[in-house]
Amino acid sequence: MKKQYIIPILIPNNIYPYNCTYFKQEKNTRKTKEKITKLIETQLKKENEAEEVEVVLLGKSFTSLEEEKQDDILQTINKFIEEGKVNSIRIVAKPNEITKKILKKYKKYNVKTIELETISCSDYILKCTKVKYKYKDIKKAAKMIKWRGFILGCQMMVGLPDSTRIDEINTAKNLIKLNPRVIRILPIYVMKNTKLEKEYNKGNYQPLTDLQGIEICKDLVRCFADKNVETIRIGYQDADIKEDEGIIAGPYHPAFRQMVEIAMWYDAIVSEIKKLNVKVKEVEVTVNPVDVENVIGIKNENIKKLKEIYDVDLTVKPDEELKQGKSKIEIVKTYNDFLED
Repeated sequence: MKKQYIIPILIPNNIYPYNCTYFKQEKNTRKTKEKITKLIETQLKKENEAEEVEVVLLGKSFTSLEEEKQDDILQTINKFIEEGKVNSIRIVAKPNEITKKILKKYKKYNVKTIELETISCSDYILKCTKVKYKYKDIKKAAKMIKWRGFILGCQMMVGLPDSTRIDEINTAKNLIKLNPRVIRILPIYVMKNTKLEKEYNKGNYQPLTDLQGIEICKDLVRCFADKNVETIRIGYQDADIKEDEGIIAGPYHPAFRQMVEIAMWYDAIVSEIKKLNVKVKEVEVTVNPVDVENVIGIKNENIKKLKEIYDVDLTVKPDEELKQGKSKIEIVKTYNDFLED
């Protein structure tokens, strides 16, 4: 696999996926051609070994920008592609703004991946969020994107008002039918000075707890992984959540994805233990060195939980030959073995 380097650029104004029902708008944060150029040049100096460099335009739907502004940004980035310093561009787009004309332009400027702002596949929930598209528009846009040879990505939200766990699982299943390559899972937070804050203060909206967020995201990641759809992010970019925005409630944690992965490793180990009809005393898990920290857990939480709940000792061994995300889980000792010793 080629070593890839991502250069994120945050698109200003409404940096969140839809018209400030849940997040407030940015003001006076326009990025000029000069700023974008300087940002890319600075990032390129930090990474000289990458085989592929991708500029990712995050935040506001790129298709929502004025056409002139889109051209300015794409032309600026495309100069680096023509010079061989950058390989491709990734953008976020609203389904109802995808047209043949705009896709032709994106192909010209070497846009490679288009992530659709899909939010939910329930027309009822989409209506509640006040977006101007329905699930049929999502399907049409996805088909057009793939037909024109772009890589399709999708973004879905977790914890929307009126959305249930079943709604979110169904959204994942419907997104899988679109055959996206990548997915972003974005939990909802209650932010200061938003409409959602008012609903929260009135008691009309109850955000997910950390545990609820982790549990549903685990299920979603498994759904996508089973169909070979890569979850490239769980939660927002650090640049998306600013200190002055003020997160009031919701499943926010700077290492939220890691918390989800730690919980998934714990489930995998427990599943192996439960397959045996004997009481397990010691388990050895071999993983890629990159995964060791997540198997152990933050502050050894998985080791402690296994000991407290199942009286099982966990040992983790690194093995560079194993692919990231893969593991060998072996039962080293059962309770009977322990007694014999």
